[in-house]
Amino acid sequence: MLPNNFYEGAAQASAAIYGLKGGVLSEDERCFFQEVNPLGFILFARNCEDPVQVKVLTDDLRSLLGRNCPILIDQEGGRVQRLKSPQWRDYPPARQFGERYEAGETDAALEDLRYCILQLAEELIGVGVNVDCAPVLDVLCEATHDVIGDRAFSADPEIVGRLGLSVCRNLLVAGVTPVIKHIPGHGRGRCDSHKELPCVSCDIGDLEKDFDPFRFVSKSVVGSCVWAMTAHIVYDAVDAEHPASCSAKVIGDVIRGSIGFEGFLISDDLDMQALERYGDVGARANACLLAGCDAVLHCSGDLALMEKIAKVVPNLDMKALKRLQNGAEAANIAA
Repeated sequence: MLPNNFYEGAAQASAAIYGLKGGVLSEDERCFFQEVNPLGFILFARNCEDPVQVKVLTDDLRSLLGRNCPILIDQEGGRVQRLKSPQWRDYPPARQFGERYEAGETDAALEDLRYCILQLAEELIGVGVNVDCAPVLDVLCEATHDVIGDRAFSADPEIVGRLGLSVCRNLLVAGVTPVIKHIPGHGRGRCDSHKELPCVSCDIGDLEKDFDPFRFVSKSVVGSCVWAMTAHIVYDAVDAEHPASCSAKVIGDVIRGSIGFEGFLISDDLDMQALERYGDVGARANACLLAGCDAVLHCSGDLALMEKIAKVVPNLDMKALKRLQNGAEAANIAA
């Protein structure tokens, strides 16, 4: 399938992706989105009643902006599926595939994962969703909080990278852009970043193991085609003052540098309490963009909060637009 040419028509788009309140656009939402022209949108279970309704909604969103905007969703499998049964299929969590791979069923695990992802992507394309916030490339360890848990493939970085790359390749084949997360790694987080700020205190050598799956995908032929989502986590060995999403050092030295990720980079949700120290959502958005995120993500659909973000978020800069363009061109080559 042709890649998602998100850069076409996006030159005047603001560097933000917003959620919606319900299954149809309100008049206030319609006016707001037309005025601020966001890069795209993200859907949650509250927005998804059945396939017909979701397709009408995604068509409406694109018609509103007048371009093939990215419409995101978290459809990982397991606990994190916004399109739910019985209207859509249930999919296994990532950990099931990792366990089979670890048990020596390498070929069977990869083949079943491929089949699962192609089915999942078919359902996304069917309702007009073209970006999936998956796969999770976090590496499990004894400290891993349940907020990640079975969403991750394995404690072995090589297995995480191999299975994660398979997910990326098969989503792209189907015409869906993957978002690898939570870069540069959430596995050592001992708390839920939705509720508080995780701080990881270990040396850079140990962190390199967490970086490896992201590096593996970034260095692959599809590396510039995928997006990535930052972790709201402090890594003391890199920047003890700022979580990755707001750290120019983590983004510049680690994500863009050591890991070598050259694709489009978005923040995790601005509403998460891990970013509380930065103030309101507008200040948080500004901090993420100044640190080097290409766009920020806000999920709740709260119009008053989105208005605060819109006041401080500029249009996509030239580097961000170039990454969108490079991703589409690379996808053509990879196809």
